[in-house]
Amino acid sequence: MKVGILALQGAFGLHERVLSRLGVAPVQVRTPDELAEVDRLVIPGGESTAISKLLDANGLADPLDDRLADGLPVLGTCAGMILLAHKVVDGYPGQRCFGAIDVAVIRNGYGRQSDSFSAPIAIDGWDSAFPGVFIRAPVVESAGADVEVLAKLDGVPVLCRQGSVSVSSFHPELADDDRVHRWFVEQE
Repeated sequence: MKVGILALQGAFGLHERVLSRLGVAPVQVRTPDELAEVDRLVIPGGESTAISKLLDANGLADPLDDRLADGLPVLGTCAGMILLAHKVVDGYPGQRCFGAIDVAVIRNGYGRQSDSFSAPIAIDGWDSAFPGVFIRAPVVESAGADVEVLAKLDGVPVLCRQGSVSVSSFHPELADDDRVHRWFVEQE
């Protein structure tokens, strides 16, 4: 199995390290040809508008849209969640949202960089909490009926899945815990 990491901007190197610890040799994805070769994809945190513009500039937006429509398993973290959402409530004009998961999000809903925090996240079916790291994280304003909410923080969804698309408000690559990545890689 080839797991790709969108490597245009953001924390892709940290995701790469986690996947490598799991015995997965990740592929950095910067071109349509590289995207065509992967079986799964991680869209990292970073700056969602910058990633959106870079997707267009690198000719990746339409091929990614096609792969998502074909059921490519994808994990979007923080900015990745924003890009995969159905709606960005406070998005910029022209900001891409792929509509791959039926959630509406508010960019930086948890506050500015100085408001960053960590919190234990109870994930459905897991024996112990996951150490969630929130940095300018999006808030899920609403989730559609077909979205499986796997974890909440103060009643707000922070880990969701719909079909082959999984998203988190937090940064699992910053935790000293590989379980979110392992869960993503092992999903059917």
